[in-house]
Amino acid sequence: MSLTEDIVLLQQIPVFADFADDHLRLLAFSAESMDYRSGSTLFDEGERADGGMVVASGSVSLRKRGPEGYDEVDVAPTGTLLGETALLVDTKRPCRAVAVGAVRVIRIRRALFKRMVQEYPELAKQLFDKQAARYQQTVAALKPIGERIEDLRRLAGDQVD
Repeated sequence: MSLTEDIVLLQQIPVFADFADDHLRLLAFSAESMDYRSGSTLFDEGERADGGMVVASGSVSLRKRGPEGYDEVDVAPTGTLLGETALLVDTKRPCRAVAVGAVRVIRIRRALFKRMVQEYPELAKQLFDKQAARYQQTVAALKPIGERIEDLRRLAGDQVD
């Protein structure tokens, strides 16, 4: 893929959607392009994550360790960012990622991403605002569940009396 195609792909990722073209160009130019054959492991469950990977072509099977080996829990298609949290903080991979057919990824190391955020404070503000909005949406979605649990606790308490 060309640099222009990588930039177009990065624009479609929600985390990068509001980045200016110059920021996306710098990110695409500085990131690594990596190719994997079918069945190759991109990373393993529990492995230290040093950044994120954008699936540029192909798809990736995401697998969790189970009692009898690894079970597929999801499939990440082209345009998926794997390891969003790892772009900002030291973390471990929550699952194994295996190439389904030929796969190309754009690997964005945390050091590169952090350097961009430090050099361009407007990016840091955009990221902060997006994360805050996501957390607010999560809290709003969980509120009815919390209310229902509280109702169940009250009912259980009434039955004990």
